[in-house]
Amino acid sequence: MNKENLLRARSNIVFILALAVGFALVMWIERHSAAPAGSSTAATIAYSRDLPPLAEPRALSEQEREWARIAWTYFENNTDPKTGLVNSVDKYQAATMWDTGSTLLALLAARRLELLPEKEFDARMKSMLASLGAMPLYDDLLPNKSYSTATLEMVDYTGKPAAQGIGWSAIDIGRILVPLNIVAWNHPRHTEAARRVIARWQLARMTRDGVLVGMHGNGNGKLELLQEGRLGYEQYAAKAAALLGTDAVEALDYKAQLRFADVYGIKVPHDRRDAQTSGGHNYVVSEPYLLDGLEFGGDRISREFAWRVYRAQEQRFRETGKLTAVTEDHVDQAPYFVYNTVYSNGKAWNALTEKGEDASRLRSLSVKAAFGWHALYRSDYTGKLVQEVGSLFDPVRGWYAGKYEEGGAINKAVTANTNAVVLESLAYIAGGRLLGHAQGEKP
Repeated sequence: MNKENLLRARSNIVFILALAVGFALVMWIERHSAAPAGSSTAATIAYSRDLPPLAEPRALSEQEREWARIAWTYFENNTDPKTGLVNSVDKYQAATMWDTGSTLLALLAARRLELLPEKEFDARMKSMLASLGAMPLYDDLLPNKSYSTATLEMVDYTGKPAAQGIGWSAIDIGRILVPLNIVAWNHPRHTEAARRVIARWQLARMTRDGVLVGMHGNGNGKLELLQEGRLGYEQYAAKAAALLGTDAVEALDYKAQLRFADVYGIKVPHDRRDAQTSGGHNYVVSEPYLLDGLEFGGDRISREFAWRVYRAQEQRFRETGKLTAVTEDHVDQAPYFVYNTVYSNGKAWNALTEKGEDASRLRSLSVKAAFGWHALYRSDYTGKLVQEVGSLFDPVRGWYAGKYEEGGAINKAVTANTNAVVLESLAYIAGGRLLGHAQGEKP
C-alpha cells in the first residue's frame, strides 16, 4: 500500500471513529431519557401499554416492487446530467438541502431494493457527492438554503440566483447528514467523498449552547441567527448532528418544550412554543416521526410520540369515517405548500400555509404519510391507507402527493420528498431501518 492510500485509509478511520463517538452520544442520551419510574421523565411521559414494536422486515410483494419502481422514476426523470442533483419538484431546477437529503436517501433505498445496478448507483453517488463538495457555501460556513440543480449556484426559494445566499437551515442540514452517515457506514467506496463534503461545513455554527440555530430573515430585511425547530423535527435533526459530534444536547431533549393536547382522548405531544408566544408555528405532523422510525429505528420517546400521533389519525377515521394520514405536503395550486396537522397553534386538525393562514380546503390524505405509517406498523388501518393511495401515481412521472379530503380530487404535485419517502418506506419493509447494518441491509 503506497503512502497516498495509507493517508486515505487513516483519514477514513478517523471519520468512522468520529461517527462512532457521535452514535454513542445519541445512545447515551436515549438511555438517560428513558428513565425509570419515579424519575422526572416518567412523571412527564406516561408510556402507552399498547405501544407495538416496529414491524419486522419481510420480502416485498410484486405490487410493492412496482410501487418502488414508480417512485424511482421520479429521480430518473429529474436528475441533472451535469451535477447529479435532483429537482425538488418535477421539472423545477432547484433543491433545498432537505430535498437533496431526500434524494440521497432515495438513492440508498433504491440500491437496497436493487432497482438500479451497482455501477449506476456508484456513478450517481459519485456525481452527487462531487457537486455537494463543490457548491458555494453561505458565508463560507454552511450550505445555503437552496441551490440550482443545473449550475450549483445559490438561489432563493423562487429559484432566482442569490449570489450572497439566503442563509442556512439547521433542520435541512440535519436531514442531509442522515444519508451522509449511511454512506460513510455502509458504502466504503464513497466514505472519503462524504468525509470531504462534511469537512467543508462548519457544523458547530448551526448550534448555540446545544440548541439548533439557522440563519434566517428577521422580518426587517436582515439575516440573523434564530433558534430553529419544534418538537419532532428538532430532535430528528439534532440526532443527525449529534452523530458527527455536534453539540445539540438541548435540542435532543424532548421534554424541554413539551406539552400535550387532547385529541379524541389521546394525549398528543406538541411544542409549547406556538405562533402567539414565539412567532413560530408548532405543527404536529407525521413526517418527523416517520423519518425517525424509518431511518434511526426510533428511540423510546420518539416511538411513544409517533404512536400517539398515529393513533389520533386512526381515531379520527373511526369517529368521522375520513381516512386520515396528514403531514406537510406540496399542493398543486396556490399557495403550493400546506401543513396538514394533527394539532397546531391550539387547534386539532389545523391545515395552515407557511404563513399560518387557513388552508382547510386543501387538507389531504398524504401518500408519503400513508406509506410511512404502513411501513412502521402494518396494521389493518395502515392497510386501508395504502389501499386508498395505491393508485395515486403517474407511471412515467412518479407518485402524486395525495388526495384532497374536500371533493376527493387528486393532489397532482409530484415531488422528490413524496417519492423518496415512498422508497424509504418500501426499503424499510424489505430490510428495516436505513441507518446502520439492519437486517437485510446490503452493504
